Amino acid sequence: QIGRAHRRMSTLSRAQKVAQAASRIFGTHIGNGLQSGRKELRKNLAGPKIMSWYQRPIGKDLDPLFVDPAVERKKLKIERLARRGKVTPKKGEGKRAKKK
Repeated sequence: QIGRAHRRMSTLSRAQKVAQAASRIFGTHIGNGLQSGRKELRKNLAGPKIMSWYQRPIGKDLDPLFVDPAVERKKLKIERLARRGKVTPKKGEGKRAKKK
């Protein structure tokens, strides 16, 4: 039997031999009724196309003078709360610490 398998292997091209060895190793033999996942792997990657749709945010790394409006708003809000005494307490100064 080994001789017959060897003869059968010798008639195959090099690419076919590699494909056959890979299917034996990874269990992806096409034609055994099981899905191999090759169809999904052949598809173009969607990541770059999706990322090109969205604008890249301007940050400190691109422009050192850029000030993020969201961060600025948050700072102003915390300032307003601090003036009214409504900021989050420092560690160890919360309700539980005041009860003791």
